[in-house]
Amino acid sequence: MKQLIHILTAALLAVSIVGCEKDGNYPGGKISPYIAIFDVKDLYKGTDVPLNSNTLYGSTSITGVVVSNHSGGNMPQGLLVLQDKRRLNELRGIAINIGNDAANYLPGDSLIVNVDGGTLKRLDGILQITGVKAAAITKVSAGNAIPVNRVTTSAIAANPQKYESTLVVLVKAGFNPAPVTGDVLAGRKLVNDGFGEMSMFTASTASFANDAPPFLANFYGVVFLTAINEKELQPQLHLRTKEDIVTLSSTISVAPAVITGFISDVAGGDGNYEYMQFMATKDIDFAATPFSVVVTNNANASTPTGFPANGWATGGMRTYKMNITSGTAKKGTFFYVGGTGKTINGSGSTDISAANWVKAYNYTTSNGDGFGTKTSGLFANSGNASGFALFEGTNVTEASIPVDVIFVATGGSLYTNTPSPMGYRITNTDWYDTRNPVTLVDQPFYRSGSNTLNMVYTTADRGFFYVLGGEYNVALGRWMKARSQTNVQLSKTSTLAEIEGETATKLK
Repeated sequence: MKQLIHILTAALLAVSIVGCEKDGNYPGGKISPYIAIFDVKDLYKGTDVPLNSNTLYGSTSITGVVVSNHSGGNMPQGLLVLQDKRRLNELRGIAINIGNDAANYLPGDSLIVNVDGGTLKRLDGILQITGVKAAAITKVSAGNAIPVNRVTTSAIAANPQKYESTLVVLVKAGFNPAPVTGDVLAGRKLVNDGFGEMSMFTASTASFANDAPPFLANFYGVVFLTAINEKELQPQLHLRTKEDIVTLSSTISVAPAVITGFISDVAGGDGNYEYMQFMATKDIDFAATPFSVVVTNNANASTPTGFPANGWATGGMRTYKMNITSGTAKKGTFFYVGGTGKTINGSGSTDISAANWVKAYNYTTSNGDGFGTKTSGLFANSGNASGFALFEGTNVTEASIPVDVIFVATGGSLYTNTPSPMGYRITNTDWYDTRNPVTLVDQPFYRSGSNTLNMVYTTADRGFFYVLGGEYNVALGRWMKARSQTNVQLSKTSTLAEIEGETATKLK
């Protein structure tokens, strides 16, 4: 046995020695001539980098699809911009300074660029490769599709170098301040997409420089970094042609009130203690301009079952309507709709009857105003979807479009497209779009198209108040900061300050 062990040990040692005599490369392996743009950009650490087979780990070329277009006169002079996803499926872009020849290439051109002998440097804030001749570029094909890269301004601000020299689209973006008659696109302007703001630059010589800015649009463009000072770089969007603006709206439409929170499951019995919180964006006299609130409950036991053929007006145990025909609300103040309990967290909790209750209705003993069967709970506590909508007027039908709407969870029969579309209609908000903002296809219902956002359901019977905090700009008629969900667990002694505090929606 010992002799066998010695023989095996000697054999392994021999193999090891033979292996050491060979070079370190895998037998038959060959370094690719192409290096990912991701890896090229990673070489830059603040100083110029000469590009050659040594610095490029044995490679000499990059490949990518062109996203620059000089025909509109708004690209930085001489820069050809490519992007690829060769490394880790991560999209990265790079600018290559080839002078006037950059105008010879169009978006969708697939290129191979030999960068051996070039230099990677940052000029005027833009990371670029210089010293590359036009002869070093090989065009492989043209007209390749460029996938839409929807990005938020907050994502770009958080990691500008990731998006530098890539083609992005800012969806549902508008200018701040809002355009007025006589304004043109030329210059640097702030655009806001509901997630933040960033600079957009249009050269005075661009073919679309004197076009009027839209109120709301999708903006396609290439992100460049511009030097603010010696140490600070700022992302800036460059549209390429006027076709990079897809106008969604040319007029301002201000919602008279917005949804800011609600409690759907108090600690203890829910009956007559659920309520909803809203904020007026203008002074409202509900006697002169009535509104209504409809709650939908899609728990499995709620009838009628199946998809809601009459939408918000389905009635029964599925939808319940309460009319608001009296009271007032001042601009920027909260108002409440719900049960007659008027306590913050169910029976025995803090009395909040001093708040502005424009509708307090005993839904446990009375049917809804027009439709809806009396119930011990307006909202679903099963994890299935529930939600509510605010309507102008008191006549709600299948075709009625709400002023604002929100949903919790996704379960239940909510939407179908066949044999005919049925569901709960939405409106254009920070969360929902009646028309897909990218494809421009109609999607008028919750769960249709891109209308899939919803609040997260919390644990039952714990007294969570859902705060929907955002920033609504009345002058622009849009959300400058999209609403986000904050779950505030209330006690029996909680006060209004806990649901009207720092996390609540603000008007601007």
